Amino acid sequence: MRFFSLLTAFASVSSVVLVNGQSDGTSSADLSTPSGVSAFTTNVVQGALSGLLTSENCYGAPIPPWEPKSQPGWYYGQNPQNVIGYIIPWLLDELICFILELLPFGFHCPNPHAPPPPPTSPWVQTFYNLTGATQASDYMTYGLVDTIADCEAMCLSVSGCAFVNSYDDVNGKNGSPLLTCSLFSTCHNSSDADNRGGQTQPSGLVDFITNSNGFCYEPSN
Repeated sequence: MRFFSLLTAFASVSSVVLVNGQSDGTSSADLSTPSGVSAFTTNVVQGALSGLLTSENCYGAPIPPWEPKSQPGWYYGQNPQNVIGYIIPWLLDELICFILELLPFGFHCPNPHAPPPPPTSPWVQTFYNLTGATQASDYMTYGLVDTIADCEAMCLSVSGCAFVNSYDDVNGKNGSPLLTCSLFSTCHNSSDADNRGGQTQPSGLVDFITNSNGFCYEPSN
């Protein structure tokens, strides 16, 4: 059984939702219907995702990370056990990825079988290792990832994304060690990296930002 449920109700209708803090090793999006999944379960998940992962609600993260009470909208990576205290879609779950391919919202799981990147990277780093994160009006969504490469892969899977900001939100994310990955529709530099944290967490600790890196997607490079 995989790690955490998309919605608590799914636990009673699907064997492929994520529960119990463990992974069964499934790690690829498959465009064929996942085995052992009923049409009922598929319809339930499709209905839930169609209301959750849309641009109108910033793909599950309508409150940006620099505002109080924000929560990540999704997780992409190989370590779902490090998602602490959130019920969010795991974008390596085959049922979730299958449904997202059917929905017309421009939000998909990264393709694990994508061709290798070109010799010259299309990503241009605009700032490095800052203690502030980007906050800007063209914010699209944010989630949790394992690596900077995972954050870049997420940007390429969201229609209109052109910039990623990955960083450590220390004392935030319910204590998770995962990186925060924020996506934007235009490129930014260090002048916009003015989110220093400073929010009191449920634990009583105050969060702060480290290891903040910005990358602009310029495929013509």
